[in-house]
Amino acid sequence: MSRPRLLLVDDDPDVRLIAEVSLEDRFEVVSVTSAEELLARVEELAPDVVLLDVMLPGDDGPTALRKLRERMEAPPPVVFLTARVLPDELSRWTSLGALGIIRKPFDPLSLPTEVLRLLDAREEPAP
Repeated sequence: MSRPRLLLVDDDPDVRLIAEVSLEDRFEVVSVTSAEELLARVEELAPDVVLLDVMLPGDDGPTALRKLRERMEAPPPVVFLTARVLPDELSRWTSLGALGIIRKPFDPLSLPTEVLRLLDAREEPAP
């Protein structure tokens, strides 16, 4: 069985490295460094999930998610990665259609399980 493809969008090389190493056993990981690169390559890369930093140079993560939803009929699910954890921000990002939010600093050992849990929860039928 092939691994799901995860597109990681983060401008911090250290975060990308830690996340890539953490995720590579469970996902085929492709990384980009900006929202612009995400938008330019998302269709070509055809990810099963996007792990998207909220704070990026240029367009931020929420803006990138909005643009993805405008441009694609069926955009991949997006999980935000953020160090910002104010409750009103978290609820706003979820209301934009994010599958979930993973807080930085994340635990590299549990990151793959957390992403898979969010994907599985999306696929479970509502009771």
